[in-house]
Amino acid sequence: MADNNEILEELRQIRKLLEPKPAPPAPVKKGFIAEFMEFISKYKVVGMAVAFIIGLYLGALVQALVNDLIMPIIQLAVPGATWETIEVGPFRVGHFLGALITFLIVALVIFLIVKMSKKWGLE
Repeated sequence: MADNNEILEELRQIRKLLEPKPAPPAPVKKGFIAEFMEFISKYKVVGMAVAFIIGLYLGALVQALVNDLIMPIIQLAVPGATWETIEVGPFRVGHFLGALITFLIVALVIFLIVKMSKKWGLE
């Protein structure tokens, strides 16, 4: 008799597990503004916009540094000609060197900013 009761109890547990579960509630329809606000917060759009704008002005600042402070020093090292007009055959070497120096300075400034932000614990 005890075996039958154990078997019946086991069958009841199996039946309980096999019963269909109620369907989950349908997702609540959000309004357009709620979806937009969720998008803004989920993808941190405001933070990206701020970073983009600061990046643009940082690039302009570094460009001014290169064009107005560093390149005049190079101009002093190359008397008699402007550095942008230096050519070797058909190649505008001076313009390329100016772009290369600008790139290196921008890369250095970005490296320093990232290094300082890591030191301060900003990610």
